[in-house]
Amino acid sequence: MSVRPDPARSLPTDALRRVTGSLFLVGSIAFAVAATVLSSTFDWPDILREPAGVVLPAFAVGGTSLVWTWFATAWTYAILAVPVLLLPAALGRRDDAALRVATYVGATSVLLSLIGFLRWVFVVPALAQSYVTGDATTRAAAGAAWTAQHQFGGALLGEHLGQLMAVGWSVTVCIIIVRTRALPRWLGLVGLAASLLYLLNQGDILATTIPGFPVWDLAGLLGSTTWGLWVAALGATLLLRRSRRGSAPVRSRADTGAGTHAVTRPAAGAATAA
Repeated sequence: MSVRPDPARSLPTDALRRVTGSLFLVGSIAFAVAATVLSSTFDWPDILREPAGVVLPAFAVGGTSLVWTWFATAWTYAILAVPVLLLPAALGRRDDAALRVATYVGATSVLLSLIGFLRWVFVVPALAQSYVTGDATTRAAAGAAWTAQHQFGGALLGEHLGQLMAVGWSVTVCIIIVRTRALPRWLGLVGLAASLLYLLNQGDILATTIPGFPVWDLAGLLGSTTWGLWVAALGATLLLRRSRRGSAPVRSRADTGAGTHAVTRPAAGAATAA
């Protein structure tokens, strides 16, 4: 019975590393552009903490162009799922159990964030329309529905679980980088600092349901920005880095006998990730 080859295993190490790095870089830059447009047109993310009476009319004013901006923001972030899944192979560490678990956690974090973003495309427009065109009873119902979906799809799935899992993935990757030197050690140390800063944004999220929970107002902006820059740096490092190829030959077992000429071949694993 024939076995279908694994595409990731069939690619040379350098080629796979370049693909993975390019996707990290493109995804982080594309998302940054889309998020900047969203911030300038909809006061995101500050508006997330406003009540329905502020958010829904502002969303209705934004119209179709705002819906498309949310759509672009969602799917540019979703690009990151692909390089997250490719990273173990790109680092030559497919058999690393910790990295394998972290990879699934990281991919799941992207999915949860995607759900959080796409509710602005498929759920919020109808609520906004009902709020601005309905009577007082309709507005109250739309406002209650907005709060429920916002806390579940946004605060719980997209922000709390999505961000926690993203931090868990990046911390694991950074520890592996620092311990194994699979990539420059500074990248791991910077990533750990960025992840910790990003984690502090959980205070703002928990404060939406636990009154008085400590909040650092700049944690969201600084944390997401530095974490995004680290993802871009990870991509650039993978894209520019090359494998170290060993020069020491290994003798073939068949040619170690007396009176035969030594035949050499490249050492196994010489093309593994640096």
